[in-house]
Amino acid sequence: MQIRSSKAIQTLAATAAALALTAAQAQPMPPPQNVVSLTATASVEVDKDWLTVVFNTTKEASEAAVVQTQLKQALDVALAEAKKAARPGQVEVQTGAFSLAPRYTSKGVISGWQGSTELVVQGRDMTSISQLTGRIQGLTIARVGFSLSREARAKVDVDITAEAIARFRARADAVSKQFGFAGYAVREVSVSSDQGGMPVPQPMFRARVMSSSVADESLPVEAGKALVTATVSGSVQMK
Repeated sequence: MQIRSSKAIQTLAATAAALALTAAQAQPMPPPQNVVSLTATASVEVDKDWLTVVFNTTKEASEAAVVQTQLKQALDVALAEAKKAARPGQVEVQTGAFSLAPRYTSKGVISGWQGSTELVVQGRDMTSISQLTGRIQGLTIARVGFSLSREARAKVDVDITAEAIARFRARADAVSKQFGFAGYAVREVSVSSDQGGMPVPQPMFRARVMSSSVADESLPVEAGKALVTATVSGSVQMK
């Protein structure tokens, strides 16, 4: 009986200890003291160095195969001309979207087919791309847009992020001292960057078909500038 009682006491003690630990863990943590949230930003304007021109054409016929053939022929001619100017990183050429869909009458009967195809030319050599637009035959300039190249964006991101972080640290130090503390420790922080106003290629000269009378005309281009902004947000523990 004493052995059983001893075991029962040990079991009860272990259970009580476990319950006490669980209760302690369930207690809400006290809210942090002397914590302040801060945000700092830095911005810089840089020249856009990447031009994107999208050409397209639309064809219609009573048969899907005829539309597809017409699209292929137009694209082949334009692609052959564009490839003459292609240089990696300077003038890059690729085919774009392709679509083929039926047209219906008011009674839901297929009355014909319509399709479209795109050619995309992009790169840093804006002069060559501008001149190329005057030599593309059979396709229309659908959209034109300027942006930063990956290399330019990566370079500016490093510099502007470093500046935003420096501003965050300076602000954290200043706020801590204004509250009467000697310093601070970073609790959590997030860093992001954004090219404000990054343009999506815009419609341009949609109705202009490159006929022989305008075949030698170059597209006038003016890249402008991009505003790149880095933001650092987080909280610090004042000490």
